[in-house]
Amino acid sequence: MRQSGRRDAMRARATRIGDDQVVELAEMFRLMSDPTRLRIILACLDHAAAVGEMAERLGISASLVSHHLRLLRAARLLQADRRGRQVFYAVGDEHIRSMLTDMVDHVAEGDAEVESGPAGAA
Repeated sequence: MRQSGRRDAMRARATRIGDDQVVELAEMFRLMSDPTRLRIILACLDHAAAVGEMAERLGISASLVSHHLRLLRAARLLQADRRGRQVFYAVGDEHIRSMLTDMVDHVAEGDAEVESGPAGAA
């Protein structure tokens, strides 16, 4: 698909959602704008993780992780899966996973460009 065709398709999707869905989308972005919540989501991107594992990995308390997880689950950004006595959290929606993976790649691309300097520089 040509670039302009892709942009037209994206515009059509953006205009077909209602006001309530725009508010829901804005709330998802607001939740992801908090660095701690974003780190929690990213910790669940590649594999399911339990509260204790996330707390240790991120250097924050388990109760704070649990608080953020409640908000992220309510917004359907993360899904929970009970395995015995533990609950594991993961990014279960492919749309969320794809968007976050693309954004992580985008940021990493920018970092690589900054480190290597402008193209053609000697």
